Order: sequence, then C-alpha cells, then structure tokens
Amino acid sequence: MPIVHDIFNPAHYRKIGLPLNECEALPRWAFTSEEFYRREVEHIFLKSWNFVGRADEIPNPGDYVTMTLAGEPIILIRDRAGTPRAFANTCQHRGARMLEGKGNVRAIKCPYHAWVYGIDGALTGTPDMEQCVGFKREEYGLAKIKLEIWAGFMFVNFDPNSVSLMAYLGDLPRQFESYAYDDVVVTRRVEFDLDCNWKIYAENSTEVYHTPTVHGASLGKQLADYVPSKGNWSAIHMPGEETCAVLPSDASPFPQIAGLKGRPRHGTHFALVFPSTTLCCTHDCMWWLAVYPVSASKSLLSVGSCFPRSTVARPDFEEVVKKYYHRWDLATPEDNWVTSVQQAGLASTLRIAGRMSWNEPVVHDLAMWVKDRVIGNLAPA
Repeated sequence: MPIVHDIFNPAHYRKIGLPLNECEALPRWAFTSEEFYRREVEHIFLKSWNFVGRADEIPNPGDYVTMTLAGEPIILIRDRAGTPRAFANTCQHRGARMLEGKGNVRAIKCPYHAWVYGIDGALTGTPDMEQCVGFKREEYGLAKIKLEIWAGFMFVNFDPNSVSLMAYLGDLPRQFESYAYDDVVVTRRVEFDLDCNWKIYAENSTEVYHTPTVHGASLGKQLADYVPSKGNWSAIHMPGEETCAVLPSDASPFPQIAGLKGRPRHGTHFALVFPSTTLCCTHDCMWWLAVYPVSASKSLLSVGSCFPRSTVARPDFEEVVKKYYHRWDLATPEDNWVTSVQQAGLASTLRIAGRMSWNEPVVHDLAMWVKDRVIGNLAPA
C-alpha cells in the first residue's frame, strides 16, 4: 500500500460517516501522525470543553492543583471568595512555570524573579520594576482560562468565544441527574503514562467488544446498549441490577445512590464526553478515565474514584473501598497494555482502514466527531 501524503484530503474520510454497519474506522495516520495531532490540538483541545477534575479536590481558598493539557500548563485554584479559577501556569514576566503539583498558597510567587500574584490572578508584587516607563501591574495579571462546573466536575476551555459548558454538554446533565454528582467526593486519583494516542484509549473505554479477550479473566464478557444523546457526548449502557465497580466475585458492599431512577437505576453508563473523558457511572459510585494527549503516540491517563459523601462517612469505608480499588487496579493495566499493543500495530503502513462492529457505536461517534473538526473545517481538495 502506498504511503499517503495528503492526509487532510476529505476523500480519505468519506466512509467514516456511513452508518455503523457500513463504515470504516479512522485511518492509521490519525493515530500516528504528529501533523494530524497538531491539527487536533488546534481544532479540538484548544476549542472544546476539557474535563480537569472535581471542585472538591480544591476545597479551601488557596488550594491548587496543576496539570498540563495538550501542552498548556494550567493552575486550578480556589480564590478567597470560594470560586474555583483556572490560570495559565506561566509568569507574565519571562514565562517561568510557577506552581508544581498540588498544595495551598496565600499567593503565587514566581520562582525566577519573585513576581507575586494573588490567588485571584492579580499581579501584586514586582521587585525592581519602578523605573519601567508606563508599566501597570493591572495589565499583567495571570492569563485567565475559562472554567465552568457541572455537578462538581470542572471543565476548562481555552477559547474565550466558546459556547457555555451546559450548552456543550447538551442533555447529559438531564439524563444523569439522578446520580446526584453534586454530592460525591474524590477519594483517590491515580495517573498512568500511556504508550498510545489519546483516541485509542477513549475508544477502548466505551466499548465492550474487547472485554471477553482483554478482561476475560477479570471482568468477563459484558453486553451494552447504545444511548441516544444530544450534545458533545456519546454513551453505552450496560444493563444490570448490581454495581459493576467491584469484581463479579464480590458482593455489592455499598448502598445504591439514593434517588436513582430510569436507566441509571438499572445498569451502568460509560459516557464519553468529547473529546477524551469517560464518566463511568454505576449504582453506588463513579469513576472517570480522562485521557490527556502528550503527542501523537503518548498520553496521560487520570483515573479518579468518587463516592457519595454518606458512603465515605461510613466507619467501614476505608476497608470496603479496597474491593473497588482492586477492581480498577486489575482492569486498568489490562487496558493500558492492549492500547499500547494497538498503537504499535498502527505503525504498519500496510494497515487498511478497518470495519466497525455493531458493538462499537461510541467509537464510530468519536471518529465522526474528530473528522468533522479536523477535516470538516478544511476546504475539499
């Protein structure tokens, strides 16, 4: 097969938008090309709402966490009024990164030349700048990043002209309302370096086609139905009357979330909020799988575990929750391994565009969503 050089030619993508039982997957270069990846950063990650964590992870004024999203260093911090804020983690003097990891500060001080910013982003201290003609501190506050919250989930958007988060999410908040996620808290967050493109992991997290093979000895075979959705998300629903957050051999140890009704009451949702965050929502808890791109073939995976406050307050919580962590600690490395295997195989120039299974509706939705933003905004060849 000849190597394709015109990778943004719409002709290469015409079969992606066909119905699921007729369509093809994204071409190999969509997962391997740095040029394609840079286009994704520009047209997807810098223009979409990206999940960055829970507001309860920074509960007090001055609490902060830092992260890097598609190459952009970010500070998430709660100001003195109690409002979570997002800023670029770069000094407005000469660009040094200012905070690392997580913690609590009364002010943000640059480690290079000691410029000082309030936790509201305002520049308050500038040593030896008195002789600079026309210098005004108020013009050099930290660069703000749009941050909005749904049910305690924090999202950022680098595009100042973007639609609101609620408009972006469409009917997801309504369909998931009975999960009462305003009342959950994060109990654990772990991260993994992935040897795969971000889309590979996002695809894997929302299809059960792979479970008999990859998770045969742990989770076993699973069945799921496609969930109709409106907005920038897509989901499957796995029917069942018990939580899927523990291994099949374990009895359900925690009570159901109070007030569950409809589909949430009768199964588990795996909802991909585009571009790259899967909310895994079951009867008694939820966990997220957030994939942050690093390059065309590298990503960072964040796995967060959340439980209702009443569950966390139980005297036996620390002992019982080990069953949940064990399930995730068993399945996650299996997925991490198989996605690296897929990435390695995509290096072959002989790979043709694959056909989709009826078990992969969200994979199909993601492919069309990516294609519309990376290819659809370009003039036809």
